[in-house]
Amino acid sequence: MTKLLIVEDNAFNRDMLGRRLQNRGYTLCYAETGEAALDIAQRELPDLVLMDIGLGDGIDGLETTRRLKHIPATSRMPVIALTAHALASDRERSLEAGCSDYDTKPVDMPRLLAKIEALLPAVGN
Repeated sequence: MTKLLIVEDNAFNRDMLGRRLQNRGYTLCYAETGEAALDIAQRELPDLVLMDIGLGDGIDGLETTRRLKHIPATSRMPVIALTAHALASDRERSLEAGCSDYDTKPVDMPRLLAKIEALLPAVGN
């Protein structure tokens, strides 16, 4: 079963996205901070990470992604950046930090699911 890590500091967004993905058969784990995401990603080894870029406490999503990419066990893990910002520069910064793709909030579920499925074959699923 495919496991996703949702890194989101907003409880409403985390719960809403989690329920929608769980209803589609994904196994989920959650982190509310960048530091927790680093720990959980190494322990749970999810197939893909959905990373809120605007984490409010501690390190942000871009720095968390950079750190994930420097850890051997998580370096190849696809990361989709999620942000309320829709500027081209935000997308570029996300990709430069190591994100595999980028999507905006509020989440358009069909579009996000297509991005998730496109990245999963890259990890052997």
